[in-house]
Amino acid sequence: MRITNYTYSYYKSLLRALTLYKVWNFFLLKLSFYLSRIFRRAIHWGRPAFLSAEPTTVCNLGCPECPSGLKAFSRPTGSMDLDMFGKLISQTKDHLIYLILYFQGEPYLNPFFGEMVKRARANKIVTATSTNGHYLTERYAKLTVESGLDELIISLDGLDQETYSRYRRGGDLNKVLQGIKTLVKVRKQMNASHPLIHLQFIVMKHNEHQIQDFLRLAKDLGVDLPVLKSAQIYSENDQNSILPESNKKKRYYKDDNGMLHHITPLRKRCWRMWHGAVITWDGRMVPCCYDKDASHQMGSLDSHSLEEIWRNERYHSFRNTILKERESIEICRNCGE
Repeated sequence: MRITNYTYSYYKSLLRALTLYKVWNFFLLKLSFYLSRIFRRAIHWGRPAFLSAEPTTVCNLGCPECPSGLKAFSRPTGSMDLDMFGKLISQTKDHLIYLILYFQGEPYLNPFFGEMVKRARANKIVTATSTNGHYLTERYAKLTVESGLDELIISLDGLDQETYSRYRRGGDLNKVLQGIKTLVKVRKQMNASHPLIHLQFIVMKHNEHQIQDFLRLAKDLGVDLPVLKSAQIYSENDQNSILPESNKKKRYYKDDNGMLHHITPLRKRCWRMWHGAVITWDGRMVPCCYDKDASHQMGSLDSHSLEEIWRNERYHSFRNTILKERESIEICRNCGE
């Protein structure tokens, strides 16, 4: 595993997606973001360069911190069809650089997942997704490589079945490990450099003792990049059962009164609000991936174009609130942006 090869492959896929207009659009986004910070009011030029699209809310696992796993959505659930995806691509292909085909759910459970990746790649858009790794059979490994997917994040949060299933409830560790080996093998057989494989390990109280073994395993499996991710918590019970004891990849600290605080201070700015958004499976546009239940809907592609939503008064007001009273927005208070 060589980071230099990873970096080369990553920037190669990025350069393939760039056009003069996309570079100009990104410059406008950055410039308006910095001007907004200086003048403390929302100035917004350019169109979204980065988006997440939700293939499905369905998942095969029951992870305790995930609304998909808990079946705890208050919004409608379902899977994106090709008509909705086609509408998204047709409206964004000229300015979109990077598309994450993931929000909630297991993306491989959408039967059109491979076709979605192909359509995005045909329009010079970098694609990525995240999976729990249970569907990386020979067939799906070939589909993944053939589709042209640029990056694949595979979650592996434990190195024995007991530890793994503490969080990935209903999961089969051996099945995931076999899937990773299959994908690495198929990618080599097809003489492809994509997808870049990120092996992700969420550091929690019950698995933090396995960090070094995880890093060794990632090297042995031949993945491109091991990723240690800090755990996000929502309640006091989470603090007691999930928050790791060590300071490695800790997202929070305790004050003298035992209250939890995010290590990264909540600043009155957010680059995400200027460069990207999330599209749910049914076409609702929400500001970011922390809005898992789509509480802050800016509009719907069923009734408005993406351009209209991106520039509407609701979105403008939300960006102004970010700059002036970000702490008043619930989804922001647990964010490290």
